[in-house]
Amino acid sequence: MFRLFAALLALIGFAVPLAAEDTGRLVELENVSATGLPEQRITIWLPPGYDKGSKRYPVLYMHDGHNLFDVKNSNFNKIWAADKAMLAAVKSGKVEPHIIVGIWAPGPDRYRQYLPRSAYDAAPPALKAQMDAAAGGEIISARYLDWIAGPLKFWIDNRFRTRTGRDDTAIVGSSMGGLMSCYAFVEKPEVFGKAGCVSSHWPAVDPRVVEGESDAVKALWDGWFAARLGKPDGRRVWMDHGTATLDQYYAPYQQVVDARFAAAGWQKGRDWESKAYQGAEHEENAWAARLPEIFIWLLAKE
Repeated sequence: MFRLFAALLALIGFAVPLAAEDTGRLVELENVSATGLPEQRITIWLPPGYDKGSKRYPVLYMHDGHNLFDVKNSNFNKIWAADKAMLAAVKSGKVEPHIIVGIWAPGPDRYRQYLPRSAYDAAPPALKAQMDAAAGGEIISARYLDWIAGPLKFWIDNRFRTRTGRDDTAIVGSSMGGLMSCYAFVEKPEVFGKAGCVSSHWPAVDPRVVEGESDAVKALWDGWFAARLGKPDGRRVWMDHGTATLDQYYAPYQQVVDARFAAAGWQKGRDWESKAYQGAEHEENAWAARLPEIFIWLLAKE
């Protein structure tokens, strides 16, 4: 593990502070090498007061890090404004400040890095063939998850003043990143105590293509969660979707997932939440609008 830590330090070089102290500070890590993965990039947000004290902070890992903080880095000229959402959640008095670790998506490799490998392996042949066509290469999400939960978390916990336990470690993403967050949560329950699966892309491929496969997709997620979810044991999961654009296809699948959580003994409102936002589209502005609400529920103090 020490060698992994030292190698990561050598590969990322020096972190560069970018933002003002009263709104938090950004740290950029470029050209991060991770075994078996495309080159990674990370943006870390340190809360206001981090540089002046000795307090330790819980950590929130988020996918699509390029779309979290700065419009100039975004794909579509809009962002989640995750730092502002965190400040709003903290101002509510219900949430402690968190360090946010934003992991950028690796361009065209995003799909194969975020599609849960164990779900892919369990998919029926017709659906798996469509996943293969969308991926254009090997599904590498298991390596990505091992890297986040292993070398990356090890480096973050040693470089910054973090609280390292499961209950202080959360993971959040949207669309394919929503699937990836649920994947991390069920496959690494000892690492991630909280997950936000926002507008999760349950169809896994273009929903217009899998329309005839909808029963197979439902069965895939029902069986996948049944095999892996387990008891709440103090963990929390937020799930949601809108009703417009791509999100309009998600409700039937989300209902199957919701039923599985209930059947596994998870109590809605305490252990898990699932919401539909009328008129909300599948895009960053919609996610930004509800992110303070997500943070307040998911990251609430015990």
